[in-house]
Amino acid sequence: MKIFIETEKFILRELLETDVDGMYALDSDPEVHKYLGNNPIASMDAALATIQHVRKQYKENGIGRWAIIDKASNEFVGWAGLKYEQNLRTNFNYYDIGYRLLRKYWGKGIASEAAKVSLEYGFNQLNINEIFAAAHVGNAASNKILTNIGLKFIETFEYNGALTNWYGLNKSEYLLTH
Repeated sequence: MKIFIETEKFILRELLETDVDGMYALDSDPEVHKYLGNNPIASMDAALATIQHVRKQYKENGIGRWAIIDKASNEFVGWAGLKYEQNLRTNFNYYDIGYRLLRKYWGKGIASEAAKVSLEYGFNQLNINEIFAAAHVGNAASNKILTNIGLKFIETFEYNGALTNWYGLNKSEYLLTH
C-alpha cells in the first residue's frame, strides 16, 4: 500500500479493493450525488469497478484519487486528490483536483484539508504547471472549498445540462502565496 500524504488526522493513500464497502457507502448515497448528475451506484460490483478504474489511472497517468483514512479509527472517510481528466472538458485534458466524502464527515473541514495537501502535492511533488477543478454552481460547499484553497474562478460552462463553475491555478500563482 502506497501512502502519498499524511496529515495530523488523516492518511491519503492509494485506493484499494478492500475499500469497496466505504466506496459503496459513499457512491450509493443520493445526497453525495446531488450535484454529480444524480446517478448513485446500486451495487458493490459498481463500487469495485470504480476502485479498479482509479487503480488503472495510477498506472496509465501516474495519478488518481486517493482514499482518505481517519488515523484514529482507520475508517474510510472518502476520497480526494488529483486525476488526469480527459472527459469533462471536451477540448482539452488537464489535472483535476477533487474530493468526495461520506455524508457523516461533511462540514468538518476534511475536504478542504485533503484538497489543500493534494494541491501542494501536485505542484511541489509532481511539478504540475496548472491544476483545475469544476463544481456545480449550486454546490456552495464545493465552490467555497475551491476558492479557499486558492483556485481562481475562470468561467461557467454547461456540463450534462448543468451549469458548472470552472476554476484553475497555475504553479507560479501558487508559489507566490505559499
